[in-house]
Formats: sequence, C-alpha cells, structure tokens
Amino acid sequence: MLQPLRIVFMGTPEFAVPTLEALLSWPGCVVAAVITAPDKPAGRGRQLAESAVKQAAQAHNLPVLQPTNLKDPEFQAALKDLEADIQVVVAFRMLPQAVWSMPPMGSINIHASLLPQYRGAAPINWALIQGETQTGVTSFFLRHEIDTGDLVFQDVVPIADEDDFGTLYEKLKMAGAALALHTVQAIAAGTAPSLPQVESSELRAAPKIQKETGRLDFKQNAPQLVNLVRGLSPIPTAFTTLPDGRTLKVFRAQALDDEDSTGPSTMYPGTWFSDGRTYLRVQTTNGLLDLLDVQLEGKKRMPILEFLRGFNQSALTK
Repeated sequence: MLQPLRIVFMGTPEFAVPTLEALLSWPGCVVAAVITAPDKPAGRGRQLAESAVKQAAQAHNLPVLQPTNLKDPEFQAALKDLEADIQVVVAFRMLPQAVWSMPPMGSINIHASLLPQYRGAAPINWALIQGETQTGVTSFFLRHEIDTGDLVFQDVVPIADEDDFGTLYEKLKMAGAALALHTVQAIAAGTAPSLPQVESSELRAAPKIQKETGRLDFKQNAPQLVNLVRGLSPIPTAFTTLPDGRTLKVFRAQALDDEDSTGPSTMYPGTWFSDGRTYLRVQTTNGLLDLLDVQLEGKKRMPILEFLRGFNQSALTK
C-alpha cells in the first residue's frame, strides 16, 4: 500500500481554510504541519489575534509554525525536518526559492484568477473592477517570479451581475479548495499536467488595492463606477467626498441613463441631486450613479431610504 502523501500547508486568511479542510478530508494525504503568519495585534484592545488558518490547524491538532522570516535558517531546517512531499500554498506571502523548491514534488499555489490574467495580490477585486463576466481559480507550480509558474488545472467561475467582492470571494474560496484537492490527487497519481503560461500584451494585472483605488471619479462613466463599487464591497469599500467635505462610503450602486433622471437635464460630472426621500444620485461623464447602500463617516451603513430620512440636503450644495 502506498504511503500517504506528506503535505505542508501554507496560508493565513479565511480564504485558505476550506483548502486545508479539503486536504484533511482525503485519506491519501497527511498534513504534516501548517505554516502561517505570526499573531498580530487587532481590534480596539490591540490583543494578539491568531490567523484563521492557525485557528483551523489547532482545531485539528496540527503542528503550526509561524516564522517572521522565511529565510531564517532555523525555520528552513525545521521545514526540511517535516519531510514534505509537496507544499500547498494559498493566500500566503512570497516564498524564497530555498523554501518553494524544497519538496521533491514541488510547491503548488492556488490563485483566484484564470492565470496568466490578474497576476498579483488582488485578483478578485480587479476582475470585478474591470467588469469581467467570468473568472476562476488556478493551480500552478511555484517558481521565483510571482504567479508565473507552470499551470496544472483551472476551473471557471461565472461572475453574476449582482456579485461583489464579498460574494465572489466566497465562490472562489470554495472553488479553490476543490481545485487544490484535485491537483494534489493528480500529482500523487502522476497524472498532473505542467503547462507554461502564455505571455501576452493583453494581460491585466491585479496589484494590491490602495486607499485611493476606491475613490469614485465621476469623470468616469456610471457602469465603470458601479464595477468599482462591486469590486471593493464590502471591504475596503469605494468612497467619495460630499460637497460639505464629509466622506461617504458606497457599498452598492446602479447605473442609470441620463434620461432616467428626474433632476436637471444638463449637469456636470460630480453634480449631486436627491429628492430627499427615495434617491441620491451623482452625474458622471456618461449616465447617473444611483447610490443604493452607503455609510456616512461616523455613522452606520444604511440602505439609501433609511439614510435619506436623517440626511440634511444642504450637504449637497456646500
């Protein structure tokens, strides 16, 4: 009888937990240890918080390593002592070559896009921001250049019109777990492909989301702004500044044609208007951005009807 495949799992956020659980469900492998980020201060009390992956690992009584430096010789020695056949990496940091090249079967990563599209730290966000109608998950062998290793498998995930970052994250989290298990099983059976990524001048990147990424620019058209809102909702959230200087976060919006407006017929981009009861809209370069779910600084998140009940209309004219 073949020995179970020895796996070292590397991941930190909640996105990686279903993949760990999927691997633990397969009798053909043993998770020898879990590598995750060090505990970090969180919340108002700044108490040390464990990563979601650490909590899951402890629930299964798995050994956990939390190196601050992946190049540390002591960590690498401890990793070598685990004698992993393969390493599975999901939502972790960049690995030095000494780490990803250590297992005889290599190290695989699960990426939340259809590589080579959307390489980078925020593929889910950018697929939505760019208005894609489908995305997916990819398993690939790690090499030095980020997200460029040989492809193993890909699964397509449709993007629904109502999807935002939160809902698409959940879909890809589960798709990634299934793909990781499929990939590990194929590698164990010796049937996994290894296909070079095809480079193209039309590739879209997925860099880390910065705060200014979320600022709504009304010189764009309304559908573009709707996609930005979707791509950043519920976190880190698109935002704008009201004429009175206060910040307004936008969690949900829809695009309207100019003729759908009950406001002035000719408006400059960035013009606000509302009936004070049922709608709050902003003129864009092409169409109207109809705000549906918002949060004013210092207040809670509200649907627009509730928001307008306590909103002073003078804030739109200052």
